[in-house]
Amino acid sequence: MRNFTNRPWCKTAALALFAAAAVPVQAFAAWEPTKTVEFVVPAGTGGGADQMARIIQGIIAKNKLMKEPMVVVNKAGGAGAEGFLDVKESKGDPHKLIITLSNLFTTPLATNTPFNWRDLTPVQMMALDNFVLWVNSETPYKTTKEYIAAVKAGGGKFKMGGTGSKQEDQIITVAIEKQTGAKFIYISYRGGGEVAVQLVGKHVDSTVNNPIEAVAQWRAGSLRPLCVFDAKRMPYKAKITKTMSWYDIPTCKDTGLDVEYLMLRGIFMPGGVTEEQKQYYVDLLKKVRETPDWKSFLEQGAFNQTTLAGKEYEAWVAREEARHIMLMKEAGFLAK
Repeated sequence: MRNFTNRPWCKTAALALFAAAAVPVQAFAAWEPTKTVEFVVPAGTGGGADQMARIIQGIIAKNKLMKEPMVVVNKAGGAGAEGFLDVKESKGDPHKLIITLSNLFTTPLATNTPFNWRDLTPVQMMALDNFVLWVNSETPYKTTKEYIAAVKAGGGKFKMGGTGSKQEDQIITVAIEKQTGAKFIYISYRGGGEVAVQLVGKHVDSTVNNPIEAVAQWRAGSLRPLCVFDAKRMPYKAKITKTMSWYDIPTCKDTGLDVEYLMLRGIFMPGGVTEEQKQYYVDLLKKVRETPDWKSFLEQGAFNQTTLAGKEYEAWVAREEARHIMLMKEAGFLAK
């Protein structure tokens, strides 16, 4: 048998092989974006989903958590169908994210849009969003009971403003009607920011906006919160106005209005991406959630801080889909 070990070229090759074998696995670069990441918002500007997407984008840029830039793109058409179909059609593209609210369920159920959450890849539940019953601060209504009594006496003339038709805000409105016998004229707007402005201008009599969509107007003294549609009070005790914190707002159930509703604020990718690509964003969003800016955002927006990822997140989404089918059916909102 020939012995090649003494030949110079053989020694060089052997050293190269040894060096390669000695490099630990983690030294090889994991997947990361190689171009701009598009962050789709299936809702209008100024609303809760839009604000959360832009906060995430800003935190990533400020802390240099990602080498490539991220851009937020609003695709609100068709109650968010425009955004969902865009991401569905981007199967396998790891450079696209979408932030979802409950129109993840309500839009396909109400419109027969050829889309289902299973067309996407669940990445991370960032939080759950509360809904608050708001009135204009110049009205005489100080409690939920006073306002509902006025609506019932108004004979169907009171206007409830909300984001979208047959979406979360209108589902809550129908639930209030079923609970109390009150009747509203529901008026749909493109986003929560516009809804708050319409209430300040007295173009509607009440809204069920998310806290973050109306906090600026509340702080300015233009709006008054009556109750929150959660099972328990929001835990945030720092004063937002001179006299009130989020914690000071009673639950609707405690005021006699037995209606509860929380909304998803979750991140998805297109279907067909790899586990490694999904894990990159799970890790990225974990870094976002650890920043002081994110924690401040959650407090200012009075979010329910439940977070989920992986199989738990996927199972939660499946349960919420089943619940929304029931809610939409009860409200008469299912497409025929």
